[in-house]
Amino acid sequence: MYRLRQQHSVPLLEAFRKWLDEQTPEVLPESLLGKAIGYTRNQWEYLSRYVADGLAPVDNNVMERDIRPFCTGRTSGLFSDTVAGAKASAMVYSLIRTCRACGVEPYAYLVHVLTESPQRAPDADISDLLPFNYAKRSAESKAS
Repeated sequence: MYRLRQQHSVPLLEAFRKWLDEQTPEVLPESLLGKAIGYTRNQWEYLSRYVADGLAPVDNNVMERDIRPFCTGRTSGLFSDTVAGAKASAMVYSLIRTCRACGVEPYAYLVHVLTESPQRAPDADISDLLPFNYAKRSAESKAS
């Protein structure tokens, strides 16, 4: 991947950077194009970082896709009847997204947690019930 990025992306980035540098003195800085050029030049280090590492993602679409439900949920939270209801919704969103990030099927995880947690003492350590620990334990039990 690194070799391909060096071969194909670096020349494109160099040509784009040259074009930005040529346009800068020709465009009013406060115009929409001037602002776009200024922003791109100021963010160049971040824009071009992916070519230095073959494993770095070209974009952040995975993260954008993962946070979209939170943004939608935040808007929905405006219509929660109580602060406690909004907090409960946020916790459920967080658990579900963490399950997905860990490769855990959310329904199976919630069934496990809701079955296991009532059997524990109120002050018991429940860190093993967190999605990433549940995922590790599930993977270990499948491997054995």
